[in-house]
Amino acid sequence: MSLVLDPAAQDLLFREARTANTFTDEPVTEEQVQAIYDLVKYGPTAFNQSPLRVVLVRSDEARARLVTHMAEGNQPKTSTAPLVAILAADNEFHEELPGLLPHFPQAKEMFFSERPVRESAASLNAALQAAYFIIGVRAAGLAAGPMTGFDAAGIEKEFLDGDHKLLMVVNIGKPGEDAWFPRLPRLAYDEVVKTV
Repeated sequence: MSLVLDPAAQDLLFREARTANTFTDEPVTEEQVQAIYDLVKYGPTAFNQSPLRVVLVRSDEARARLVTHMAEGNQPKTSTAPLVAILAADNEFHEELPGLLPHFPQAKEMFFSERPVRESAASLNAALQAAYFIIGVRAAGLAAGPMTGFDAAGIEKEFLDGDHKLLMVVNIGKPGEDAWFPRLPRLAYDEVVKTV
């Protein structure tokens, strides 16, 4: 059985998509980011909790502050990407649950009244949303360069508050010259999938 999704879209979103390491100077507009969000917000999360929060780094001043917290090898990429997004999990996501889960408003207190439970749920579900976000960037015809090489505590202190946990930093834009490393191998189907 073949996939329903057009092969060109499969390539755009998965087969030909890679982590971009260089970018052109073409700007990423607010309209593009809004379109990405308007698509990926429909990706499922448990209890529709939607804990992902995004900080867009656009100003030179904010970018300079962010770059100081990036690992040395990631600093040039973050310095030159047209747009940088800081993706974080909101550990107080439950405050939005009555609006996001109107048929089950008691879920806020029933399941998420304790902070450790919320932190675990936010981490997992925001990571799902971060993956949707990367796919959305690709769907917009842009390249994403997600990174975890950074001083997390420094970025959290600089850009987030105590209720938000940093997941990753994503450089976004049109791919530049020599943007891609060679495609790395993947595990075979039978190395990953087992039937019981």
